[in-house]
Amino acid sequence: MPVDRLREFLEDNDVRFDTLRHAKAFTAQEAAAAAHVPGKEMAKTVVVKVNGDLAMVVLPSTDQVSMSRLKEVTGAERVELASEPEFSDRFPTCEPGAMPPFGNLWNVPVFVDQRLREDERIAFPAGTHTELVRLAYADYERLVHPVVAKLSTRA
Repeated sequence: MPVDRLREFLEDNDVRFDTLRHAKAFTAQEAAAAAHVPGKEMAKTVVVKVNGDLAMVVLPSTDQVSMSRLKEVTGAERVELASEPEFSDRFPTCEPGAMPPFGNLWNVPVFVDQRLREDERIAFPAGTHTELVRLAYADYERLVHPVVAKLSTRA
């Protein structure tokens, strides 16, 4: 796993996890299909700016971020998608677009859509377009301490 920091963090916190290799995929839905992971377990990470500061929104792979809901939850004046050049330096060990949803490892706040709580497990990119990590959602929430709210709309 290229993101050794994530592996060490999970191991240091006694979290059981699986690493799944798959054919190169650039969207969360493609990765779920390639790794034979149920789409509802697959999470995608969207990097946004909240009043100019980077944040992660983690949601089901089939959904889109609702900027109006994110604005309500954060109380921010401005929320917008971050462009790749605005955040790529923040996640130097990750391939662009394959950041794991552990913003706490990079001092980035994390907001999670409440629908991800519906499943026992969560899967997400492990820093590359060919590898996923899957673990218990309860462990994820315990380690990341995200703000959980209704943040997405169905695509």
